[in-house]
Amino acid sequence: MNWQGEGEQLKSDFNAQGYVVLEGFMDGREADEVAAAIDRYIADVLPTLSESAAFYEVKDQPETIMRLQNLGDHDEYFRELYLSDRFVGLAELLLDDGVVAKNMQWFNKPPRVADQTPPHQDGFYFMLEPNEALTMWLALDSVDEENGCIRYLPASHRGEMRPHQRTEVLGFSQGIVDYGDADTEAEVAIHANPGDLIVHHCMIVHRADANLSDRNRAALGLVYFARRARADQDRAEAYRKELWTQWEKEGRL
Repeated sequence: MNWQGEGEQLKSDFNAQGYVVLEGFMDGREADEVAAAIDRYIADVLPTLSESAAFYEVKDQPETIMRLQNLGDHDEYFRELYLSDRFVGLAELLLDDGVVAKNMQWFNKPPRVADQTPPHQDGFYFMLEPNEALTMWLALDSVDEENGCIRYLPASHRGEMRPHQRTEVLGFSQGIVDYGDADTEAEVAIHANPGDLIVHHCMIVHRADANLSDRNRAALGLVYFARRARADQDRAEAYRKELWTQWEKEGRL
């Protein structure tokens, strides 16, 4: 997909709603190539890394991996993809700034074992001032309500940070505490096909249900911070260490 011809409309929609969906951002062949690279990474690269490089639903069962961390730091294919103009240029357009590539992750909700993703705002984890960042979510499987599609509260990125507290969901340690019926009624469920790209602002409220199907729900996540945003590095690192220590005790890393 050549999104440049739709740049102004994408930017307007992103500013208004807090998210945009680019159907066919990659074609089927390209999406299959990314999925094959993930399989190679799990087989060849992951065994050489520390335990913190992957989160499991069931420890040491590769079919239950639910997240791979920092792919671009450990593999040249993913590093080149992460830093390509195709993604970076889109991030710069939507954030109206130069960007810093911060993380590339692989997300999966394995069939019938994955938890719900609690309602949250990515900015709570990022700890930025100002909260100007985005996450790109490249679908590698067909995604719908049955296998846990993303659900957004449109325009919620214009509001304040909502109160979060600890959850027991691996990889999503914090969830919004005052999420109510009015929020649920306002949700928009986003369906996607392999190669579709969903992009959301770090302040938008979003969640996903568990995967109740017999299908995987895998996606590649790319995080970019606006250059004008400043992170509280000490606070973020302390939070990460505390969290991973807890997960190690629980045997989930």
